[in-house]
Amino acid sequence: MDSEGAKKYILARLVQELDPTLFYHNVEHTLNVYESVMQIGEMEGVSGKELDLLLTAALFHDAGMMKGYENHEENSCALSKEMLPAFGYFNNEINFITGLIRVTQLPQNAKTKQEGILCDADLNYLGRKDFFIHSFQLQLEWDLHGVKKTTLKEWLEIQVQFLSSHTYFTDSAFALCNEQKQKNLNEIKELLRLSC
Repeated sequence: MDSEGAKKYILARLVQELDPTLFYHNVEHTLNVYESVMQIGEMEGVSGKELDLLLTAALFHDAGMMKGYENHEENSCALSKEMLPAFGYFNNEINFITGLIRVTQLPQNAKTKQEGILCDADLNYLGRKDFFIHSFQLQLEWDLHGVKKTTLKEWLEIQVQFLSSHTYFTDSAFALCNEQKQKNLNEIKELLRLSC
């Protein structure tokens, strides 16, 4: 399995083929999820081939955005099945990867440690100091791609609901991100209070 070759291939395609109005689901997001999977995975004791498969899932999890916004997780799975055999991935490994990708669809419902690692990595921005940048990138993306048009107040209310209901699947992500996530949530609530 040539995981490094698969990484170079998919990143080159994402750079060339992703719609430039994907302000959130862009190459930066893919690389961020990749790095987060590496960090959380190592903290959770995942290594070797298992970590390589998780990292491949991170690289491919939003690749379906090259084909369109709707059903992008299924499109990501189809692209994985199409592309990964050329890099020496076996069917059972590809099935494992596509299973991981499917659980990133909201609402996330991870049942294994590996699924939890990818889900936590995918939403790690919730517990980062640059949360607001990525949140508003997503709002603009939703608006431009017809997902949902919102006012600032409506968007902030959606964020309060989402952050309040979100829970981490792994202890490592909780340790890394939960404190900042709570700070972000409190700041959103304060913005809403000031806007009333």
